Amino acid sequence: MPRVVGDSSTLIHLSAIGRLALLRELFGELTIPPAVWREVVEQGKGRAGVDDVEAARRAGWIHVETVSNELLLRSLRHELDDGEAQVIALAVESRADLVLLDESEARRVAELFDLQKTGVVGVLLRAKTEGTIPLLKPELDLLRESFWIDERLYRRVLQAVGEE
Repeated sequence: MPRVVGDSSTLIHLSAIGRLALLRELFGELTIPPAVWREVVEQGKGRAGVDDVEAARRAGWIHVETVSNELLLRSLRHELDDGEAQVIALAVESRADLVLLDESEARRVAELFDLQKTGVVGVLLRAKTEGTIPLLKPELDLLRESFWIDERLYRRVLQAVGEE
């Protein structure tokens, strides 16, 4: 089972379209740092998907894990917000197989650490290619209601799965 560390954006946006369970189906388990839990669940009270994330933690497939490498974390906080810094630090120290990040600066920093990364669009693309969802376009169109997707990326991923 791959070790996957996730950021807030992926949880929030997959929850918003009713597809949080894709993370369990594709990866089995997901680890998030405390800052992500706070942002999604504690600060997100009343938003769509919060109950799903809480239920996933109770079910045992989302785990909250604290970063122990404070030096790395402090260094990352110079360029990233607390959640993204914790995600990357946790991924580095736990030798994660994959990091779920959507923000471009966080993805750039993840590359510096040679971390494999994907975001919410990549999760949906993988779900389509593995047969977990029947069509990608309706999912992307729903996602676009709350999440900006570059038009070229939108067309490219649809073309990749033969839906454009």
